[in-house]
Amino acid sequence: MRKIALVLFVGLMGMTLTAQDAAAKIEFKTETVDYGEIAKGADGVRVFEFTNTGDAPLIISKVSSSCGCTIPKKPEDPILPGATGEIQVKYDTNRVGPIRKAITVISNADTPTKVLKIKGEIKAPEGK
Repeated sequence: MRKIALVLFVGLMGMTLTAQDAAAKIEFKTETVDYGEIAKGADGVRVFEFTNTGDAPLIISKVSSSCGCTIPKKPEDPILPGATGEIQVKYDTNRVGPIRKAITVISNADTPTKVLKIKGEIKAPEGK
């Protein structure tokens, strides 16, 4: 009876250690999106694509931007291991001038905080 209890205990400990080793990993296709030069009022939506390269579901809990002119949208559902997802970012292109903004992503990944960047320049229409 003691041997059976010992085997069960060791087996449970092994499963617990394996479960603790499982982690989500977020790998972005690119961590910077360059808008380039775009016209005032142009489409300001861009996408950061990523893959969960870990072995546990990836849960993105929060995505925030460095100012109110940039609106990020996170995936609501967990991203399973090996699956891809995207974070959509909309910049207010009615603001003429250079774009230099940061988007902070908080998740349960092995690196829980990632900072993404957008850059570019909004040009005013000719003659204005």
